[in-house]
Amino acid sequence: METRRDIFQAIADPTRRAIITLIALQAMTPNAIAEHFDTTRQAVSRHLQILTACELVTLKQQGREIYYQLEINKMKEIDKWLNQFRKIWEARFNQLDEVLSTIKNKKK
Repeated sequence: METRRDIFQAIADPTRRAIITLIALQAMTPNAIAEHFDTTRQAVSRHLQILTACELVTLKQQGREIYYQLEINKMKEIDKWLNQFRKIWEARFNQLDEVLSTIKNKKK
């Protein structure tokens, strides 16, 4: 049994991030996705397998075609994890603004 992949390892790859960007607005077939890359269809297929394994994308069958679509809830998990750091960064930037304001006022 294959262990489930880590979503952060999956999005570390620039090609996989590009695939996520492509399918963010609309579901696409593997061939349509592969047209956007200068690589083999098999390489794109492997990237799609990895994204599927970590549940960042899901498959949807429509007739004879398979479409890949972005799994928004998984993207929300990434955002939630990043948000904790965003709050820290914002607090530090606010502190820096206060220090710079104090320095500026002392020069007057």
